[in-house]
Amino acid sequence: MANEYADLGTAKLQLGLDDANDTRDVLLQQALTAASRSIDRATGRRFWLDGTVVQRVYRPQGRTVIEDDGTVLIVDDIGDTTGLLVETGSGSSWSAVTHWEAVPDNALALGRPITGLLRLGGWVYGLNRVRVTAKFGWPAVPDEIVQATLIQANRLFKRKDSPEGVTGSAEWGVVRLSRRDPDVWNLIEPYVLPGFG
Repeated sequence: MANEYADLGTAKLQLGLDDANDTRDVLLQQALTAASRSIDRATGRRFWLDGTVVQRVYRPQGRTVIEDDGTVLIVDDIGDTTGLLVETGSGSSWSAVTHWEAVPDNALALGRPITGLLRLGGWVYGLNRVRVTAKFGWPAVPDEIVQATLIQANRLFKRKDSPEGVTGSAEWGVVRLSRRDPDVWNLIEPYVLPGFG
């Protein structure tokens, strides 16, 4: 799978590896992929943007929040409004919904995703579903996620030298590696969806 949050060249630079030497590229690429996917799991979201529009269907029950100006349907992160279509219905019968607003306000302009759809009259309950066609993900990978990926990939890459989770040197002795890197957690914590982490 692709969609790593940091590139191989930057990871090699951070490790002090010669860019022309490709003998460790496979291992380092695996570490970048694993670090990126572990950040996805820890945060409950993904930061890469779909290349084309994708359809997702939501059941409004349990996914709505009542606001003063309407009802918000909580959706997966939407990172681009190109081709965005909202419909209600079920099975093979769907009708376009025209009166809705993306929330939070100005999300995409601020480099954040759309996370909800506000509708004045509320969303239909019962057998109906809401189908959203959009490019899901984030408009761009946040800098903190890139840095967390590089740190975690570096850590995973070096684990080949400490397979039992123990590392050390003559200078400071043997040390057991912590389960969670505090710097990685500090970088990704603001992006964790409620209920994850």
